[in-house]
Amino acid sequence: MEQFLVSARKYRPVDFETVVGQSHITETLLNEIKQNRLAQSFLFTGPRGVGKTTCARILAKVVNTLNDSNIDPDYDFSFNIFELDAASNNSVEDIRNLVEQVRIPPQVGKYKVYIIDEVHMLSNSAFNAFLKTLEEPPSYAIFILATTERHKIIPTILSRCQIFNFKRIEASEIVKQLKTICNNENIKADEQALHVIAVKADGGMRDALSMFDQIVSYSKDKVITYEDVLKNLNLLNQSYFFEITESLIKTDYGKALIIFDEILSNGFDAQYFLNGLTSHFRDLLVVKNTNTAYLISSAEQTAPLYKKQADSINSGFLINAINIADQYDQTYKASNNQRLHVELALIKIANINNAINILEELKKKRTELNKNAGSAKESDTVPKPTTDHDQKITPTLRIGNISQLKKKSETVNEPETEQYEPKNEIETLQSDLQPENENEISKIIIEFALGAKEKGAHFTYTMLKNINAKIVESKIKVKITNTRDSSEFDQIKTDLLKFINKKTGKNYSFDIEFEKTQNETKTIYTNKEKFQFLAEKNPFLIKFCNDLGLELE
Repeated sequence: MEQFLVSARKYRPVDFETVVGQSHITETLLNEIKQNRLAQSFLFTGPRGVGKTTCARILAKVVNTLNDSNIDPDYDFSFNIFELDAASNNSVEDIRNLVEQVRIPPQVGKYKVYIIDEVHMLSNSAFNAFLKTLEEPPSYAIFILATTERHKIIPTILSRCQIFNFKRIEASEIVKQLKTICNNENIKADEQALHVIAVKADGGMRDALSMFDQIVSYSKDKVITYEDVLKNLNLLNQSYFFEITESLIKTDYGKALIIFDEILSNGFDAQYFLNGLTSHFRDLLVVKNTNTAYLISSAEQTAPLYKKQADSINSGFLINAINIADQYDQTYKASNNQRLHVELALIKIANINNAINILEELKKKRTELNKNAGSAKESDTVPKPTTDHDQKITPTLRIGNISQLKKKSETVNEPETEQYEPKNEIETLQSDLQPENENEISKIIIEFALGAKEKGAHFTYTMLKNINAKIVESKIKVKITNTRDSSEFDQIKTDLLKFINKKTGKNYSFDIEFEKTQNETKTIYTNKEKFQFLAEKNPFLIKFCNDLGLELE
């Protein structure tokens, strides 16, 4: 029986033409050899399984055969190739032994090639022992260093090497290579199944081939289906994300929770589901823009599904959904009830559309109110509306005995109702803030305060509303009475001054005066004293309490 050889070794490239996804590197190396511009120190860096060691071995073979017509291209120059695994040979002594070997010239061929894999595992002392040889190697020596973690290599090594950055292999190129292997091995496979393998490999051809061998062993009669790949790799079917997104758009969080329960029942982790849902929202957002649609990693069969669902969703929903899902993903590990944690995220996402609708309604009402306030200001003939101040208020208070206040209540006349006149918010604040001769600065400060309020800076708004500001020559004199206002004013005074100067066209400066007011002595009043104070302002309270028979506690 013939011994089985894994696909990663069986289909390992033997020349630069068969290397997958690294054409920018293979073309450069071939041109260097052909033009006799070959460097003597290389650093191959990039993710795992993308062809670093493979290209190093191909280069080691090609340098001795490409430009010499007298040498058989198929000749094995294995005696000229030396490989060192730096993960297990990372001491100074190992590097010294390597340097001793470098001194011996090749017996056959033009070059001796030294491949040091996982070079970042060398100790600092070993790196330093290697520096001189790497900087001034013999004419027949070529060093190829390979690593997945370039940042761990000391700068003095990097500066002596020609650096080649290997990129992740695109999913489409991995699928193409898997199809070639399927044809050679007489294996039938769905393209969608191969695409799932390519995406799961995350740009690594070796990982893709390892998963491919595993699924071929699992499949029956050498037929690979989409369901076989999902089951064997323990992946969640993409249809779940489409279904749960539809329910969230319709604010049907109940259906979303049922689908989530089914996913958990199938043995999937809640955080894995949350990550997948976030990625699904991201793909939908990307598909909505035709210029970025190519960025999604989906098979051709599912691309129309993404487009159809993306067209039915508002971008605001997707952005907020991604934000919520990402926040709950970050706090997932700290949650005591992780299932409830994810369910709460789904409920919040389901209510995004309701929140957006409420905000839109509030904006419309606010616009209408501003228009009405503006029209009321312009017209003096508009009748002044009556308000609740004109009606008698029926309080629901429980007060004690009031017999001692009866005589006083008889002498107090019922106050006349005052007619309430609505004012524009800016006018109201202006009348409270500044005297008439400071009207222009008053308007500008109020405008700045309202802008701060809209941005959520409510304390700034309150502080500016009550601030005492006067114009003295070319200065705006500001009087501040407490340390908190002083601290807040220091933070905004630059922006406020720019705003004022821009509006007025002048060059004012602030003159800040700090006067700390003395704390007033607070008096503690009894219930009887409190009621007497209220009764003086609202005499009907006494009659109201007498009618109900309320007594003083």
